[in-house]
Amino acid sequence: MSGALVPPFVGLLALDKPPGPTSHDVVVKVRRRLKSPGAGHLGTLDPGAGGLLLVALGAATRAIPVWQGGEKTYEGVASFGVITSSQDAEGEVLEWRSTMALDESRLREASLAFVGELEQVPPMVSALKVRGERLHRLARRGLDVERAPRRVRVLQWEWLSISLPEAAFRIRCSGGTYIRTLIHDLGQALGPGAILTRLRRTRSEPFGIERSATVEDLDRLTPAEVIAKGGIPLDEALRILPSVELDEPAAFEAGMGGRPLVDPGQAPVGGGERSVVLRDESGKALALGELTASDSADRAYVCPHVVFPWAVRTGRRVRHEGVPWEALSEPRG
Repeated sequence: MSGALVPPFVGLLALDKPPGPTSHDVVVKVRRRLKSPGAGHLGTLDPGAGGLLLVALGAATRAIPVWQGGEKTYEGVASFGVITSSQDAEGEVLEWRSTMALDESRLREASLAFVGELEQVPPMVSALKVRGERLHRLARRGLDVERAPRRVRVLQWEWLSISLPEAAFRIRCSGGTYIRTLIHDLGQALGPGAILTRLRRTRSEPFGIERSATVEDLDRLTPAEVIAKGGIPLDEALRILPSVELDEPAAFEAGMGGRPLVDPGQAPVGGGERSVVLRDESGKALALGELTASDSADRAYVCPHVVFPWAVRTGRRVRHEGVPWEALSEPRG
């Protein structure tokens, strides 16, 4: 493997995580191999799960909330007739039950009740915090605390193959949905119980597993080759948001923390702190922000909330006739 340095990459790295390492383990490896101290993952995958793990690099870590809520697609295998403490194969077996009364038609019919808007109680063995402590740590001490149900949405539940007591599935759902809890609840509704024995994430909208590097690639390829295989530049990754083009004076004012007036075009006004990408005339992302109403029907104020480092301007913010602000300020290195 070459040790050649590459320019710092800013964007997302799509990785195909194997079962075994934690999502944090993978991020640590990315930081070390790509020499990128700023890195953070989107959407935790349990150690036993594999598939698409998106890692934000550099200034893209400041935009992580933009991609957090995307719909997810998973493929996995459910095993009926067993209940465990973790709702998957990693936990302690609590009970074995007969599956004699279970058949394919009952399974298909019962799963229909889990499509749509659902109230889901998160599992005790999870990374969620209750009163400042992670649930899995409480579970290791034998505690079972009350958890508030969360609203989740299952858009599609497809059975890929059924050979009871096992069945393979594909589920498309909202971010934050616990698939092993879906399988556990389905098993309880049917009677014999069920656990998740295999899980792979194939999509985290709008990104898919088909454009990803493997964790092994981090060891055998150069950083540039890894980025070429699984890298999604920030400008491209932010295309999921509407954008507003800023001319040079407006870009400069936004970089100084100002609120220039612009033509909003098709971008929403009052859409939230990260509802719009502010781009320069070449299309380069400068900041995330929102538009707010002005006295003019066809103009809106730009309110930058996350300004990327290359767009920040510092210095004295004073305008003199005939002198551009650039003459009074310097971009941050």
